[in-house]
Amino acid sequence: MSPMTPLKVQAIQTALMGDWQNAVTLNQTLLEENPDDIDTLNRLAFALGSLGNIKEARDIYQKVLTLDMQNPIALRNLKRLSGAIGGKPQNGVASIPLTNVFIEEPGKTKVIELINVADKKALVTLRAGETLMISVKRMKIFLLDSQKNYVGMLPDDISKRLIEFINGGNAYEAFVKTVDHKVVVFIRETRRSTKFKNQPSFASSEKTRLVFDGKIRPVKLEKDAATDDENSYDSDSQGTETSGRTSEDAV
Repeated sequence: MSPMTPLKVQAIQTALMGDWQNAVTLNQTLLEENPDDIDTLNRLAFALGSLGNIKEARDIYQKVLTLDMQNPIALRNLKRLSGAIGGKPQNGVASIPLTNVFIEEPGKTKVIELINVADKKALVTLRAGETLMISVKRMKIFLLDSQKNYVGMLPDDISKRLIEFINGGNAYEAFVKTVDHKVVVFIRETRRSTKFKNQPSFASSEKTRLVFDGKIRPVKLEKDAATDDENSYDSDSQGTETSGRTSEDAV
């Protein structure tokens, strides 16, 4: 991995904020100094793809593979972009602009730090903006990557609450927001059932949550102990999974 410079930090921050046009400019500037920097090439391709410039993004990922034939980011994202040309969907595949991915909506979105996350080797390919699969099992919610590898869990109080909503017909999607020594995700409600039409998925206060006992009412939270870990998720067992489209790697 190339050394982290102030300009590179700025390029990463623009991606995290969804400022793709400036991300393109900054990464192009970085490439003037080092045209074969794989990290910068991947970031530039991601930004271009987010702006709908699919052909340019594909060409840059192809260049990455001439430098590193097994580069996992380029391989994965070329596969995801394989059906999209010029930002128009072909064969059911389209580009996925992420400019508005992290926009917060009261009651419909929440930023959450995962617990019992996988080890660093398993997290190395995760990137900001990547969609995670939501898997419900044994009153727990597990987050999985596009290959169904375990990433981490939602805290118990949030899991119990969302499972009730999911069982009642609500739907959600999850994205990686940040990943370093910890994983922070962005959860968004994508469908609200008639049953919960007046009930927000996420309470405005961290000190309350909804309980379901015939009537939905807020109660004070008691912090649940996190006792499960990666071994709690058995990929061979049946569970409820929801998945969204997976985006390119941003940083």
